[in-house]
Amino acid sequence: MTLKVALLGYGYAGKTIHAPLIRATPGLDLVAVGSRDAAKVHADLPDAAVAAPELVLAQREVDLVVIATPNHTHHELARRALAAGKHVIVDKPFATTADEARDLVHQAETASRVLSVFHNIRWNGDALTVRRLIEDGRLGEVVHFESHYDRYRPTVRPRWREQAGPGSGIWYDLGAHLVDQALQLFGRPSAVSADLAMQRVGAEAVDYFHVVLRYDRRRVILHGSNLVAGGSARFVIHGDMASYVKYGVDPQEAALQRGERPGAPGWGRDPRAGVLYLPDGGGTIEQPVPTMPGDWGLYYAGVRDAIVDGGPNPVPPADAVAVMEILERAVESSTRRTELSL
Repeated sequence: MTLKVALLGYGYAGKTIHAPLIRATPGLDLVAVGSRDAAKVHADLPDAAVAAPELVLAQREVDLVVIATPNHTHHELARRALAAGKHVIVDKPFATTADEARDLVHQAETASRVLSVFHNIRWNGDALTVRRLIEDGRLGEVVHFESHYDRYRPTVRPRWREQAGPGSGIWYDLGAHLVDQALQLFGRPSAVSADLAMQRVGAEAVDYFHVVLRYDRRRVILHGSNLVAGGSARFVIHGDMASYVKYGVDPQEAALQRGERPGAPGWGRDPRAGVLYLPDGGGTIEQPVPTMPGDWGLYYAGVRDAIVDGGPNPVPPADAVAVMEILERAVESSTRRTELSL
């Protein structure tokens, strides 16, 4: 069975990430795009029907709707898609509030449709490597987990992600990924302490976050900034048996930006190994840890199988609701300048 897919939004995420992944997934056929710039879409997808997003939702032949529009539109468009009987993928963040997210879960259950959220970094090579190290017990009990999304983008650009508004800024953008990963690895924390800021000249939305999730013995630090030219590790993890440090980001987004396509030879392979630091008497042994190949296409294949065969949803909406709750609580923590329980 081939599912007919409509993609709503053909900005950066829609054009660079979602469209190539959809087209590379067997059993998915991208037939329509919700956009008001038909020329831009047809330059890449000459056979796709192009119309305003609300008109695309009314097309009967569409089975699956992928929402890659500005964050503040996610809730309304997903609600409409579910009401129209479509299965739905929503790019992260799921919505702009936890209440909106919970409402979408209810709507999907009522409509008996698959609803999933695009937390694609679960299929980053470094994330898969970290998960295996922890599950295999090579670090012992993890007491300190530090995950960074640092970039150097000193100029505020005129785009919705960097403008004031619900769901804008890097905490809801990159932070959503990091929160999801922490929840997948360690479960729900007991408290959150957050410092969110606008550091760039002319900033209108959060461009810096430093968030600490409190567990019993463990502390999870999530950090992101647009003013880091270099020097920060992607992961720093300390356990009671060993430590692990990894530099560099997953290569899949950069490959998509270059026009490479999922499934090409070497796809998702990161040549940069992490380092496992093992205590050895009074010193330390440094052991390279090759980074596992990543594959964002596994997410789309999982959604296809959930719809066609009743397989497991690769990112169930309840997972994304939990992320939204922590995103919200962190904003409150930063505003009140105090740690808040969850």
